[in-house]
Amino acid sequence: MPSKKTNPDFLLIIVTLALLATGLLMVFSASEIVAEYKFNDAFYFLKRQLLFAGLGVAAMFFVMRIDYWTWRAWAKTILIICFVLLVLVLIPGIGLERNGSRSWIGVGAFSIQPSEFIKMALIAYLAKFLSENQKYITTFKKGMLPALALVFVAFGMIMLQPDLGTGTVMLGTCIIMIFVSGARIAHFVMLGLLGVGGFVALVLSAPYRIARITSFLDPWSDPQGKGFQIIQSLLAIGPGGLFGMGLGESKQKFHYLPEPQNDFIFAILSEELGFIGGTFVLILFALLLWRGIRIALGAPDLYGSLLAVGIISMIAIQVMINISVVIGLIPVTGITLPFISYGGSSLTLMLVAVGVLLNISRHSRL
Repeated sequence: MPSKKTNPDFLLIIVTLALLATGLLMVFSASEIVAEYKFNDAFYFLKRQLLFAGLGVAAMFFVMRIDYWTWRAWAKTILIICFVLLVLVLIPGIGLERNGSRSWIGVGAFSIQPSEFIKMALIAYLAKFLSENQKYITTFKKGMLPALALVFVAFGMIMLQPDLGTGTVMLGTCIIMIFVSGARIAHFVMLGLLGVGGFVALVLSAPYRIARITSFLDPWSDPQGKGFQIIQSLLAIGPGGLFGMGLGESKQKFHYLPEPQNDFIFAILSEELGFIGGTFVLILFALLLWRGIRIALGAPDLYGSLLAVGIISMIAIQVMINISVVIGLIPVTGITLPFISYGGSSLTLMLVAVGVLLNISRHSRL
């Protein structure tokens, strides 16, 4: 059982709220033109994001008071529920299709994205499985294979939507957890070779993925098509310079960069707040990751350590992928920037995940 409770990590709370406040500010700035045009309400996206931010913060402080061992007891049940949702989202009439992906389930005027919640469910379950089967982790059959089988089933269901970006974050997070738990390097080399082959097969199986890669390598070969988003993103970041054009002064949000409040919000942030603003956000993420690593190292048991590692890996991978896409280092994947991008499911999940981290920090030995 967890050790005696202390105060939660105060710096982690401050950093999380700072990122959230920055996100709310940028969601409004990036979306006001689109919202006015589509809904005749410049505050449309901000109001919805504020609602989820309020619910998410309340959930974060509520979860902070729940002993993290509770998630160990309920991990299997939560995982089953998330798998059921992944099945339901594929059923026409239940699942909602947007931009070629059937990834949402409508709930009244809002929608939820089950693939977001399966990430946290897998983190909780894998932490339980790996901590309970520590003596088998160096064996492939009893240690690594069962964990990987579960992860790849979830990955396969997400790919049926299809949603390669979310699947990649989930897969990367789970592999880091397995590695940290003590799996053999030789097994990871074998897994890496299989992974490269599988990735190539996934890319070749869908023409739009091939187009994304070719446009990433040379976006100017199709500036009005597959290379459009990358080009417009770079055209936003470039003029930002050191100090930016000023809050609210973005030019790319005037229907040049599609849905700028979502995956490419960091481009608008860099355009308006410049290199200084972008660096400030990256420093906040670095602080969050540092506190998360410290919490993982100070957790009183292996389950708490793995749970913290999973949460912090999920956030780190998502940040790296999103910003790499925005600055043109990797192909477009459709991944939100945690706490910053518009999106209720992603924001709520991230705040709940921080709540779990905060509870682990209350039992920390450091």
